[in-house]
Amino acid sequence: MSSGATGLIIILAVLIIFVLVILVKSVKIIPQARAGVVERLGKYQRTLNPGLTILIPFVDRLLPLLDLREQVVSFPPQQVITEDSLVVSIDTVVYFQVTDPRAATYEIANYIHAVEQLTTTTLRNVVGGLNLEEALTSRDRINGQLRGVLDEATGRWGIRVSRVELKAIEPPLSIQDSMEKQMRAERERRATILTAEGTKQAQILNAEGRRQAAILAAEGDAKADILRADGESQAIAKVFEAIHKGNPDQKLLAYQYLQTLPKLAEGTSNKMWIIPSELGEALKGVGSALGNYVPDSFSANGSSNGTSNGTGHTAPAGEGTAAAKTAPVTATSPTSPTLADSPDAAL
Repeated sequence: MSSGATGLIIILAVLIIFVLVILVKSVKIIPQARAGVVERLGKYQRTLNPGLTILIPFVDRLLPLLDLREQVVSFPPQQVITEDSLVVSIDTVVYFQVTDPRAATYEIANYIHAVEQLTTTTLRNVVGGLNLEEALTSRDRINGQLRGVLDEATGRWGIRVSRVELKAIEPPLSIQDSMEKQMRAERERRATILTAEGTKQAQILNAEGRRQAAILAAEGDAKADILRADGESQAIAKVFEAIHKGNPDQKLLAYQYLQTLPKLAEGTSNKMWIIPSELGEALKGVGSALGNYVPDSFSANGSSNGTSNGTGHTAPAGEGTAAAKTAPVTATSPTSPTLADSPDAAL
């Protein structure tokens, strides 16, 4: 092969490489959720959207692609002084999204570093006006203030801050120990109060139960007494009715009275027995009743063969009427308890 042919081959190879380079620099494919800024001769020309695009080689220059998705950046802990002169360490997390690739490219050199510094300064301003307790309990308030300030400042950079979160707020170790002791004392106080309230409620319930039980027992006793009194009343009424239906005379009542007297002396504790004043009248009634009693062996018309004269002999038949009229009658009362039967009776 001659030298001329070799030179021609080299020239063709160079041309082919040149064409490939031009094609690579001319044809660009932009992925989804990405954006590219094109400069022509060093000046902003246009913003490329996702898809296939053609550039002029050696004239147009494509800057690094920008991510249009929402990004999450966690910044290192920042030392912040609160209103009560306590140093706390705060970790922040910022959620932002690039909305204008041109502004994010030409309005700020490094928007991530700018967001970090702006977050730090704004956080110090917000937390510096709060004491430690407010800073620990007002995270939503701090987040809202940070988001408002960052969104307003980053709007001209083509960035939209969607959320700002405080990941951690760590006070000094001495303050943490004091807070733990305070929380422990508060829990113990609440536990003591709850225990006292429980004991109080238990005592109230027990007292209420005893009161209800006493009321029910009293009501039961009252009803029992009423029923017992009603029963005794009905029994007395029935006895009274039976007595009146039997039409008792004075003799029967006197006899029953005498039978009741020994019951008054029953019991070992009775040392003295007072005889009622009506005893004499009762004895008179019983004596008169027995004095008028005539046995069946006697006949008013003297039909019996003989009459006892009180000495065990039988009188002649004709003398029965006279003997009955003249002979004294000795009457004895039926066997019944007398005053002498009571060992403790004292006249």
